[in-house]
Amino acid sequence: MANSANSADPTLSAKSRGTWEVVRRVAVYLRPYKRLAATTILCAVLSLLASFAFPKLTAYALDEVIGKGQADRLPAVMLGLIGAFLLRDLFNSFRILVNNHFEQNVIFDMRREVYARLQRLPVGYFDQRASGDLMTRIIEDVNSVERVLIDGTEQGVVALVGVIGVGAILFWTNPVLALVAMAPIPILAAGALWYTLTAHRRYRRQREASSAMNALLMDNLQGVRQIKAFGREAHEEARFRARADELRQGTLGIMRVWAIYSPVMGFAGAIGFALVLWVGGRMVIQHEMAAGALVGYLLYLGMFYTPVGQLHGLNQLLQAGRAAGERVLDILDAEKERADGSARRPLHQSIRGEVIFEDVSFSYAQELERRTPIRRESDRAAQPAEAEFGAPTAAQPVLRDISLHARPGEMIALVGPTGAGKSTVVNLLPAFYELAAGRILIDGQDIAGATLDSLREHISVVSQEAFLFNGTLRENILYGRLDATEAELIAASRAANCHDFIARLPQGYDARVGERGVKLSVGEKQRVSIARALLKNSPILILDEATASVDTATERLIQDALERLMAGRTSFIIAHRLSTILNADQILVMRQGQIVERGTHGELVELNGLYARLARIQNTATIEESFEKLGATG
Repeated sequence: MANSANSADPTLSAKSRGTWEVVRRVAVYLRPYKRLAATTILCAVLSLLASFAFPKLTAYALDEVIGKGQADRLPAVMLGLIGAFLLRDLFNSFRILVNNHFEQNVIFDMRREVYARLQRLPVGYFDQRASGDLMTRIIEDVNSVERVLIDGTEQGVVALVGVIGVGAILFWTNPVLALVAMAPIPILAAGALWYTLTAHRRYRRQREASSAMNALLMDNLQGVRQIKAFGREAHEEARFRARADELRQGTLGIMRVWAIYSPVMGFAGAIGFALVLWVGGRMVIQHEMAAGALVGYLLYLGMFYTPVGQLHGLNQLLQAGRAAGERVLDILDAEKERADGSARRPLHQSIRGEVIFEDVSFSYAQELERRTPIRRESDRAAQPAEAEFGAPTAAQPVLRDISLHARPGEMIALVGPTGAGKSTVVNLLPAFYELAAGRILIDGQDIAGATLDSLREHISVVSQEAFLFNGTLRENILYGRLDATEAELIAASRAANCHDFIARLPQGYDARVGERGVKLSVGEKQRVSIARALLKNSPILILDEATASVDTATERLIQDALERLMAGRTSFIIAHRLSTILNADQILVMRQGQIVERGTHGELVELNGLYARLARIQNTATIEESFEKLGATG
């Protein structure tokens, strides 16, 4: 299983950005919905203004109606209060409807753009990040950013209008009491400043802990059969408990500070309220102010401190959004795969399949440094040491001066120990990684100058572990060519020797395969993936030979399907058994990132080198196992 701890790697976390930089960057998602934003804020402000009538009417009712015994005026005052409340709630209802539409549009746009960006990132980006971490960013972090954008904007504007509007009423009504009411403001401002300066690290820790837990959860759900097979349920429960505890501690860290900060700010407001009641009460006793006017003033004062408290809550929201926004921007700012600009041209449509590697070199360390400049020393120390027949360390070139020439329709087999660079060679052909040196030509055109879509359109890949999407068999096969007809679909399935078993299923091609094709056997999944490649009908084929883990009868079916697939195509095969490549046009023997021998099977046996030694000892073992045996025996 993948190491979910990657999500907590500081080199892979979002870089630190200022709060206003994050807000400025994500605010662009509001621009298409200016009218919705304006309507939401207008409704919120009108609802607030309608509520301003309540203290004034209450003071009037107490002093002028009840205090003077004018019962005939009471119904009009009550109707005025009911009307004010009705307007407040009508505007609030309309605000909620508009706001929901507004926020879902923004979430949709942001999530769509983040996902689209992920699709355009290089394979190396995903090598360094856990899938659960990326899911957390797309789902949870986007929601947190949206709350800052919409709820923060709306509530912030309303709170500011409330503070300014009610503050003006307080000073206009009684300047002396207003000055008393402002006494707690320095405390409130100092508290807000302290919280703003200290909150970010707590929220970042909490978001990273959430990602780490989700990454482990996804790993375990995908590897549940391995967990059960090895009886590691208790071990995985302990790992998950540790991740969940980190999230719990991170969340509690936020809540502990908020449990102190929020009540202290509330208490500071209460001090102001008490001071106004004290001073105002003395004014009423001394007949300098009517009792109803004091009640109305206190109601306005409550309306003043409420938005002040909302601003403190928005500060918490802003800090949470900043931490989430950094993680979203980490994806949006990641370097895409090569840009298909005006300097790039599509490959010709009529590709014959001639492939040339000229002095190609590649280093994963260089690729990582190009996209993630800083790496931990512990990561470097964790790289495997170089063995006699094994791979170079990550700091060394994985491939060195690879040259080969595949003519149209030829079968090129790559053999060598694990880590010799076979997979890297074929991964460079569809530009999953960019070359460090040298060049690759397809029909004479340098792939570095080709658009990625046109390049990959001409290459089909069948991996050793067939991957099927959680959909129907039809959807998985049509993935090779979405506009294929039913007849073409069935023809490809017949050629891949999978039509018969599909036809026996109750739902046929509409049967669902489950996550990663779990409802099918290994051999059935391989044949479906071969049908998908046949339907794509690309002139170049990359094949990670896929018959090592199946029974003899299934192997014959797969081998027969592979022969049909390779017919007329330039094929690159990562071979695991010599029996599958005896008829290869070229066999390339790789060791430590270099081609040490090349030729046909007969030529290499006659050469009496490493391949010949391999051929003499291999029987049922894989080529990798045979290389290990060679290394062990000298």
